[in-house]
Amino acid sequence: MTKITELWKDLKFVSNPEDLSVEDIKALTPILEEECRQRKCRRIQYLLNRSGIKRIKCLQDFDWKMSPKLPRESFLEFAKSPWIQQAKNLVLVGPAGVGKTHLATSLCYQAIQEGETAIFISCFDLVGKLKNSRSKHSLIQYYASVRVLCLDELGYVFPSLEEANDIFQIISKRSEIGSTLVTTNLIPSQWGKIFDPATATAILDRLNLKGTFLTLEGKSYRQPKN
Repeated sequence: MTKITELWKDLKFVSNPEDLSVEDIKALTPILEEECRQRKCRRIQYLLNRSGIKRIKCLQDFDWKMSPKLPRESFLEFAKSPWIQQAKNLVLVGPAGVGKTHLATSLCYQAIQEGETAIFISCFDLVGKLKNSRSKHSLIQYYASVRVLCLDELGYVFPSLEEANDIFQIISKRSEIGSTLVTTNLIPSQWGKIFDPATATAILDRLNLKGTFLTLEGKSYRQPKN
């Protein structure tokens, strides 16, 4: 496929680029390239505004030297894989301050840079939105349908039975369709502390399908530097 044909397809023109003369192609190509670039920038900004990301975090800014116990190679292997296209899941487990949110945010930002929809939301905020929604079914469908969903800080909120079921419904509907990222301070065997055992097992079963669980250990980033 020639460059002009690719641009024609990207911009969704209905006419046939093969009818263009050599002179027309030469004149139009830089104009269409700039239009494609502008459209991509606008889409990225639109997706970023809707993502819930409060501060952009990039993977290259992460300080892996903070702890030799951080699973750098395993995480990078996941990040470099076609995880979005293959609807892979990732659960980052560890205490506060070890970089779980930074890494999860960087993956959401990566997805947005590729033009994919990504939503980043804390478990606290998700529970609040579900509780106050006028149309809970529509909200569940929305979170179930986005390409990438990151549920941050699972384990700091104790949802009611109904709210736990709503979270399960979102994760279940996303199974093998979208990528779900979770950050939590609880190892899987402790998820029964926030969900009833049956719901915890069902959620873990969905996340484990095409899923990767990584444990982050080390000192907190927020501790004073000596």
